[in-house]
Amino acid sequence: MSADLLYSETEQDLRASVRRLLSERAGADTVVTAYDDVSADFTGLWKSLASELGLAGLLVPEELGGAGASTREAAVVMEEIGRAVAPVPFFTSAVLATTALLKAGETEVLGQLAAGDSTAALAVPLSTAPGTFTPTVKITASGLVGSVTTVAGVAESDVLVVPVAGESGLELHTVRIADATVTPVLSLDMTRRLADVEFSGSSSVRVDSGNAAQAVEEALLCGSALLASEQFAVAQWCLETTLAYVKERKQFGRAIGSYQAIKHRLADLWLEVSSSGAAARYAADTYARGDADAAIAATVAQAFCSGVAVHAAEECVQLHGGIGMTWEYPAHLYLKRAKSDQLSLGTAYQHRARLAELVDLPISS
Repeated sequence: MSADLLYSETEQDLRASVRRLLSERAGADTVVTAYDDVSADFTGLWKSLASELGLAGLLVPEELGGAGASTREAAVVMEEIGRAVAPVPFFTSAVLATTALLKAGETEVLGQLAAGDSTAALAVPLSTAPGTFTPTVKITASGLVGSVTTVAGVAESDVLVVPVAGESGLELHTVRIADATVTPVLSLDMTRRLADVEFSGSSSVRVDSGNAAQAVEEALLCGSALLASEQFAVAQWCLETTLAYVKERKQFGRAIGSYQAIKHRLADLWLEVSSSGAAARYAADTYARGDADAAIAATVAQAFCSGVAVHAAEECVQLHGGIGMTWEYPAHLYLKRAKSDQLSLGTAYQHRARLAELVDLPISS
């Protein structure tokens, strides 16, 4: 089956529903409270997305109570979350944790996640790139022992999916959040909060059947493919907002967008953003089809889209002039999300190095 980068009618309907809810419940004035108040609670927003729209179980099979959708639909949701920089745990729970549990063959927790009764987080550092994970938690006679730094989505979760070093190799365990010690970490992007998690004899339930390593790797790969869609949406919002602004803002009696230097910068940015959209969409589509190029497509998308998002956000701030630097204008929210995403699931350098390995390209020393 060949790649199809167009959005289906179902995907467009899903986009409209998610955008409508986020526009009503997650405007910039609401999102910025994540920075004004570290205890800001967005549980109600997530519950609406999880229950009313069924997003919590989007990737969960129908027989387990989910929607049975693919990464194509999940990519649309990620685009809308990126467009609104929404402070919801869709990426951490409905993508990363859910994919790991699915690959491990777990069913009970997945059913709870799909119903919106629970929220989970995969206990790996958010910066972990595919192919680089090393466990820092081990199993002992008294329970799990060890710590994991900079885990995303813990604040919103009641279940942790923990990769554990066992006697015969990597194992995947679930731990109730009450059985772990959570220390919040001040992060650049407070709409996707981080925390350090420590286990001191924590009780757990093993959920894998000897395929934990594959489960973690699959979660990181799927996450990489879908994170690109969020990065594309962040860049697209920045471009669209900046275009609208330069058409209205006047200096010396003419719109600043009419100046050749501004036109060139925005033309170059449009090309980058359009290309990132194609790369992100291809990554989501190849993963959904189980294409042999899925890993390559996800790696290319991450290597490219992360930089485009940061560039678009920087241009947005700069071309808005003074207002772009203010706390009241939302440009800083997108710059922080873009920069945070650039460091999530591996840097562009790591993905380029991984790409060289995937295509058997020798790396000179």
